[in-house]
Amino acid sequence: MAVVLFTCAGQRVDIVSAFARAGATTLAVDCNELAPALYAADRRALVPPVDDPGYLDALRALVALHDASLVVPLADLDHRLLAAERGALGALVLLPGPDTISLCEDKYEAHRFFERSSIATPPTWAAEELPDELRFPVLIKARRGFGSRHIYRAADRRELEFFLGYTSADSIVQQACAGEEFSIDVFCDLDARCLNAIPRTMIESKGGESIKGMTIDAPDLIEHGRHVSETMKIVGPANIQCFREPDGSLPVTDVNPRFGGGFPAPTAAGSRYPELALALAAGERPEPRLGEFRAGVLMTRFFSQIVLHEVAGAFEPLHEAPIGEV
Repeated sequence: MAVVLFTCAGQRVDIVSAFARAGATTLAVDCNELAPALYAADRRALVPPVDDPGYLDALRALVALHDASLVVPLADLDHRLLAAERGALGALVLLPGPDTISLCEDKYEAHRFFERSSIATPPTWAAEELPDELRFPVLIKARRGFGSRHIYRAADRRELEFFLGYTSADSIVQQACAGEEFSIDVFCDLDARCLNAIPRTMIESKGGESIKGMTIDAPDLIEHGRHVSETMKIVGPANIQCFREPDGSLPVTDVNPRFGGGFPAPTAAGSRYPELALALAAGERPEPRLGEFRAGVLMTRFFSQIVLHEVAGAFEPLHEAPIGEV
């Protein structure tokens, strides 16, 4: 069984468990011993924080110790480092190259890239180069933000000036889209060929993560996901956020080169993205299967927990009796 190392495991029990169901031996790592996904994995380890000089060496040692063949980052925190060093870990790192990571991190540069590539993108300006005339509402966004942090909506010039003075983040200003928002969960091979693209509605989100949404059969969004991911040279998973505007355009507002927060929806719809990742790690070259998924799969997420207790100085899951039993 292939060993898959998950970095920044955090709360992503859903992803770790899906890879286990796909046949992998799962190894979750985090700097926090209370990260829930650690205890959902077959194996676990603590590592230094991402900004610690010893972080990369710790991952390299774990890859060697466990003979891991695949490294899957579960958060944005270590993308830049792992993309730059992806040939030095001794396993396939499921990330695109540094240039693509830089585009995904910098919303203003991504906007300029989309314009050059004739991909629809909302009008966007750096905070210091705003035109005299703006069509409101606009959004003030952190240029390198994630998780919906430092995002504000301004209805007029007064509110815009207030939020630009209020925010502590280097910001961009973006025209607010008027249409319906969608997410497209894509997966690309090592040559940036899109193997599948699964659109879903954004019924409700909290903290930047989808908690309610439904997979849909939308050929225009499937093709859009393919085109955007291949143009950006995505490798592995990515989540593309876009709007369908009244004029029929599909402006892209964000691309996250990782499994999205709505991962359970495409997984339940038959994405087989964990299986595709394992195939890439085994040196295989799967063929694209665009449009092969089940539409109408509705996801509604909820809080859950893993209960721990201390055993011989370390935390272990406490397997509680079901409610009503003693």
